[in-house]
Amino acid sequence: MTDAPDPWSDFARELGVRMLRARAEKKMSQEQVAHAAGLATFTYRKLEKGESNPGTAANPRLRTLVALSDVLGVPLRDLIPTPPKGLPPGQ
Repeated sequence: MTDAPDPWSDFARELGVRMLRARAEKKMSQEQVAHAAGLATFTYRKLEKGESNPGTAANPRLRTLVALSDVLGVPLRDLIPTPPKGLPPGQ
């Protein structure tokens, strides 16, 4: 295991921060957003934290991101952070 920064983890955390901000602006609970997007509340909570399992960065499906964009009323381009630099191809 390495102590080098993981660009994908940073990306996933930033996505979660953007989701949290958009949800706060809409004054919605995590449960409301999850239900409206067709997700389990547990899954939505993990996405806001930027993880899928402890120590594993979130990697939501495109369909999930589109649904969240719609529910949160945020264009997809504003929800998704700038792609990380230093991510090896195919990962």
